[in-house]
Amino acid sequence: MEERSIFHCLSPLDHRYYLANRNLFDQLTGYLSEEASIQYCIKVEIALLKSHVNLSMKGRPDLLSALDSVEASVSPSEVYEEEEKTQHNIRALVNVLKRKVPEETAPYVHLGATSVDILDTAQSMRMRDAVKNVIIPTLLKVEEELVRLCRDNAEVPQVGRTHGQHAVPITFGFAMAEYASRLGKSIIQINRLAGDLRGKIAGAVGSYNSTALLTSNPEGFEAEILESLGLKPSETATQMVEPEYLLRLLLEINVAFGILANLADDLRHLQRSEINEVRELFKSEQVGSSTMPQKRNPWNSEHVKSLWKAFAPRVMTFFMDQISEHQRDLSNSASMRFIADYLAGFAAAAARSLKVLKSLHVNAAQMMKNIHSSGDLVLAEAAYILLAAAGESEAHEIIKQLTLRCEKEGISLAAAIKDNSAVSELVSRSLKAVGLPEAELFFARQEQYRGAAVKKAREIADRYEGIQDFLKEDK
Repeated sequence: MEERSIFHCLSPLDHRYYLANRNLFDQLTGYLSEEASIQYCIKVEIALLKSHVNLSMKGRPDLLSALDSVEASVSPSEVYEEEEKTQHNIRALVNVLKRKVPEETAPYVHLGATSVDILDTAQSMRMRDAVKNVIIPTLLKVEEELVRLCRDNAEVPQVGRTHGQHAVPITFGFAMAEYASRLGKSIIQINRLAGDLRGKIAGAVGSYNSTALLTSNPEGFEAEILESLGLKPSETATQMVEPEYLLRLLLEINVAFGILANLADDLRHLQRSEINEVRELFKSEQVGSSTMPQKRNPWNSEHVKSLWKAFAPRVMTFFMDQISEHQRDLSNSASMRFIADYLAGFAAAAARSLKVLKSLHVNAAQMMKNIHSSGDLVLAEAAYILLAAAGESEAHEIIKQLTLRCEKEGISLAAAIKDNSAVSELVSRSLKAVGLPEAELFFARQEQYRGAAVKKAREIADRYEGIQDFLKEDK
């Protein structure tokens, strides 16, 4: 075939994102390409044919051995050329296979199966293998970096933020623990759901009409074929495998996609000039702006979120592919082909997330500076809790009014509390009761008010450092 430049391809996945993810996309090609689709269909057809040899030809070793080499002898171009005649993809594959297999077995090629038996079973195998062999290993590397950041920064003070405002102090390790936990749980689910994809060899409407003519145990015949392919039968089937097995996997991948996008968004905001708490790697030859040489744009984090915006909405198509009239229509035949694009887009986002995390510079000094930039107002919650614990029922309102005075007069919260002898006495009493330092020292060390942040960061790091064990238990 004529060589075609990747820059003539229509999809950005085939030029821009391929060039940025060569190794990753080359791995995915073995599962998601059109060639892979044909090869996996051949695997199913050969498994079916071998079962016929076992059933009707006493399992002749010479025939079984000969069938082992058939898969490698079929090229996608042969199948496509045949399809020009048949106008039917699976019948084209069957015709090609009949010319390749031992003559005695030719009548049994595809016998008892319908096209979707082959297509849906091959689809489940492809999705399972792409997820297990490429996507999960990539996600595990992302998780590994999150765990590292979590552990290494468990005690690095950072101000917590809600609604874009300073809240109370945490640690950067605690902030990363959120993502290690969320992504870790999603990886475990993705692994479980990928392992539960199903196949079928149940005939035109899923009721085993055709195979019941060939064997008294058509369900056992199906189970034998699918077991050789590493699958279980769909609990019920029409012409298609129940769509929810694949749907649930894709939905969980979309959950993971959202987690990566959320992480990317947080890291992007932390790279704002006025925040400057983390920084992506910026190489000496890299350019941030075509006109402003000083720019160091957080473009990798933005890239992850942008991919999510492009691909996450496709979840609606996944839901719509649940619907098929009666035992089958063709309304999902085109839409399901784009699952490959979706998985490639997700894998690219995961790979870019890994790139960001591996090179992320954590500016601990700036984090400390930002905690103190609001003075001791980040301890307003602590003051309210201490005051209420001492028996003051209007503690929240009292401290709120003191913070308003602080903002108006430009004084510290500690000073405002000290000026109010009743409040100062109650706060000091509570501090003493729980073994904390005097008010003046307590309010000067905002970063020490961090609750269980350090403990939680380390616990999450310990838990998800062993995520491989979770995956092994899930098999």
